[in-house]
Amino acid sequence: MFGSIFYNLWGALIAFSIYFFSTFLKPYTPLRIIIGSFVAGIFVFFVMYIVRFLIAYVLFTPEGDEEVVEGEHEENESDNHEEENQETPTANSAVEFQDESSDEIAQVVRTMMNREDDPQVNNA
Repeated sequence: MFGSIFYNLWGALIAFSIYFFSTFLKPYTPLRIIIGSFVAGIFVFFVMYIVRFLIAYVLFTPEGDEEVVEGEHEENESDNHEEENQETPTANSAVEFQDESSDEIAQVVRTMMNREDDPQVNNA
């Protein structure tokens, strides 16, 4: 349920005050004004449970939908990584390496340095 019981109490206090001040100058007996104010406050106190439930129902996101969204996000990331791996090493720029971990970057640098030292790659 949305919020806490304090929402109910605030609603009851506001309803009590509105009823009390709206009937204060009318020719009703003070006992009738006070009893009517308490009835309005108690009524709004219980109505606030329904209001809080409806707010929670509107704001509720099922866990199944989150898993579907996360699954789609993971699939998109894996597709992006596969596309990056298919590109040639010369097409990679420093900007693409910002998202990868430092271990992966170090491995790429080692591979590139080994290729420069290898005479067979330089002749091709």
